[in-house]
Amino acid sequence: MKFVMTQAVCPEGLDLLKGRADVYVADNPDPNNYLDRMADADALIVRIAKCDGNVINHSPNLKVIGRTGVGYDTVDVKCATERGIPVIITPGANNRSVAEHAVAMMFALSKNLHEGQVELCRGNWEIRGAKKAFELEGKTVGVIGLGAIGRETAKICQGCGMKIAGYDPFLNQEKIEALGAKYYADYEALLKDADIVTIHVPLTDETRDMIAAKQLASMKETALVINCSRGGIVNEADLTAALKAGTIAGAGTDVFCNEPPKPDDPLLNCPNLIVSPHSAAQTREAVIKMARMCVTGCLAVCEGKKWPHVADKAVYDHPAWAGRDWAEA
Repeated sequence: MKFVMTQAVCPEGLDLLKGRADVYVADNPDPNNYLDRMADADALIVRIAKCDGNVINHSPNLKVIGRTGVGYDTVDVKCATERGIPVIITPGANNRSVAEHAVAMMFALSKNLHEGQVELCRGNWEIRGAKKAFELEGKTVGVIGLGAIGRETAKICQGCGMKIAGYDPFLNQEKIEALGAKYYADYEALLKDADIVTIHVPLTDETRDMIAAKQLASMKETALVINCSRGGIVNEADLTAALKAGTIAGAGTDVFCNEPPKPDDPLLNCPNLIVSPHSAAQTREAVIKMARMCVTGCLAVCEGKKWPHVADKAVYDHPAWAGRDWAEA
């Protein structure tokens, strides 16, 4: 059995493959650059990388694609599903990590920590009087997407004394209110009322640019936007303009349309912005859980068993999976 990895998973994940598979670590985000290595690969594990249809169609032995995370917008899931290749994801493994990161960004922005540090190190003691800091207690946090990460974020915010407004097109009013959140059927109405907006939805055709110039203009001038989900959900050009114009008070983003962004990227040169390098899920604990879950799922599929945590369960309608047993997650 052969596993190809765009980048190595952590040692705890690699240990699961000892004596069971040969491993090739490419240290290259695009498998199109090493199709020769893919020719006999049984499994491909994609980290900060992509897997397009060309890779899938030039990997005749490929049985499974693993993603160490829940997002799979960089993988051609449709092509994989058509070939009966499950795309493994790791739901739940990074919930707490991403939620804590989102809330940390709220605290950093509400206390003006970044600008305060930069200006103090420049000798500007008077930055203490910038009048940008505020308390989070009693503020309304609008959570867009109340899946596992959104719910965990809401729970932490509630513990800090914040009020929750919730929007999720897949949850009805009763389920959202059961989480202790005020229900919104329209996310644009939520944007108008929230003091802080935190985004926890996947990047799809429906969510791309769901927060752009129109939506930013409707928000409070004192509002913050946090995106620890995917680049492209918030329109970067419009966010840049809004921050420079003071349309909103600040933003925090862990994700970008182009990763890594270039140093001269306009977004990186905005006021009242805090950024991180797509690292919200990179705590020690989450990295280990994601690696182990991904490798275990890939091994199960390579052994002919159906793994439950996949991007598209329709893959198991493929004739190759007829009569196969389910693996225990």
